[in-house]
Amino acid sequence: MGWARGMLVIGGWSMIKSELVARLSERYPHLYHRDVERIVSTVLDEITKALATGDRVELRGFGAFSVKVRPARLGRNPRTGEAVDVHEKRVPFFRTGKELRERLNNAPDGR
Repeated sequence: MGWARGMLVIGGWSMIKSELVARLSERYPHLYHRDVERIVSTVLDEITKALATGDRVELRGFGAFSVKVRPARLGRNPRTGEAVDVHEKRVPFFRTGKELRERLNNAPDGR
């Protein structure tokens, strides 16, 4: 399980945010679709805000989101081979929790 270009990737297929909201709405029919959408958006926004300020977000059993700093370096333009200054970057990083790792490695379908 991981994130790829804004999509949650689970076991070879991907799920966009609207599909996650739809599945949760089906699973919890007593909740309004708009409320589920607001909850999912709020959780993702709060994780994003925390990472933007350099904080770490840990969801016990699932994993931890943090920010890694990639230092400035001298890179190369792949087309021309010309040297290019690459500025320092902050990139999101996700480390799976123990429970999630165990569930993925002990999946009954052998994945």
